[in-house]
Amino acid sequence: MSRLSYEEARRTLTSARKAGAGVPAYLRWVNRPLGGQAAILAASWGWTPNGVTALSAALGAFGLGTLVIITESWAPPVAALLLLAGYILDSADGQLARIQGRGGPAGEWLDHVVDGVRAPLVHIAIAVALVRADAPAWLVVVAALFSVLVSGWFLSQLLAEKLLPKVPPRSDARRSAIESFMKQPQDPSTTYLVLALFPLALPFAVAYTALFAWHVLIFAASLRRKFAQLRAL
Repeated sequence: MSRLSYEEARRTLTSARKAGAGVPAYLRWVNRPLGGQAAILAASWGWTPNGVTALSAALGAFGLGTLVIITESWAPPVAALLLLAGYILDSADGQLARIQGRGGPAGEWLDHVVDGVRAPLVHIAIAVALVRADAPAWLVVVAALFSVLVSGWFLSQLLAEKLLPKVPPRSDARRSAIESFMKQPQDPSTTYLVLALFPLALPFAVAYTALFAWHVLIFAASLRRKFAQLRAL
């Protein structure tokens, strides 16, 4: 596909932008807009959506490698920044596909594979870093269980989207905004920001354990609700 000018790409994306209702606050108001800007630039440079997905995966891998291999205090914040940058491109690839009219099952599948691998690897890498830092064994166990939980949550969400009927987004702007803030802890950005606290042992342990506990409670409620919805079909 030929390159688009910056203005052409911007106009095309504006007319094809996804609704933000019902998604976490950071994803809605920070990550998607930044991903949109990255998609516009990528379109003007002639990049492909799959190329952007690959770059997103590479940034995540570099971030996790930094966390696992380097023991300096600056490594976790740098890892968090690399993961956040990869998260921006995770939003950019789909927007680039809409700009270029290239959306399809193969690209969506690749994007989900990268997400499905990265989500548990983040917590596995944290567990390895905790072991290297001689952290308490219970905190290492929390990280290991967190990796299992996010894998199960990802699969649950994916299957529910495929099996449940599509529900139109809510039009109540105030309720939608509140819902976005309530969902923020489950957004990957929250985990990445907590990761930046890693050099501060006690604040990290408190924040990370609280985040895990929140995920357990919300995941349990989500499983119950989805099972009831599927059973009612």
